[in-house]
Amino acid sequence: MSDYQRYPDSQLVSLTKLGDTDAYTEIYNRYFRLMFTFGFKKLRDEDLAKDYVQELFVGIWEKRSELNEETNFAAFLYVALRSKIFNYYAHQKVENKYADFLAFHVSIAAPEQSDHLIRDKQLNEYIEKQIQALPKKMRRIFELSRKEHLSHKEIALIVNTSEFTVSKQISNALRIIRSKTGRAITVLIVSIGLKDAGQITDFL
Repeated sequence: MSDYQRYPDSQLVSLTKLGDTDAYTEIYNRYFRLMFTFGFKKLRDEDLAKDYVQELFVGIWEKRSELNEETNFAAFLYVALRSKIFNYYAHQKVENKYADFLAFHVSIAAPEQSDHLIRDKQLNEYIEKQIQALPKKMRRIFELSRKEHLSHKEIALIVNTSEFTVSKQISNALRIIRSKTGRAITVLIVSIGLKDAGQITDFL
């Protein structure tokens, strides 16, 4: 057993704030499974739960200087992950409203185009375009994860990097893609001739 495994959370947090990667790794090992279990219970999707937990820990490292060693760290993690999941469902609700809006208007403007065409074909093509626009290494890692369904350990071996780098690259890719997929709705509206994007505001 390493000394780090004996340290309380507060000491690990203090060391992480100073850039101690071993302390950070111990925090990760200590809480990843708990956070994943919590996330999976809320999301019922293993890949999505893993992505959000990875994103949570990447954020902890990136913002380590803001950590408070006097805070109940376990409670902090649960609250932070719960907030991410809440935002996910809130975003999904908005996306569903967009989809319903498009389905209704497309059925009027272009009856030959089905909901399946709009939701699956055009939107998926837009998302794929965003994936292809990612930096080369990030795209490679993301595709190995989401398309080849490889584990982070397997990906790390293939691209000759660390599992931490893999998780960070995937989280960054997801952040980029999520930030741009909302724009797809406006693109689709214009493509089917619905110039007044302000209608969406009224719909929401």
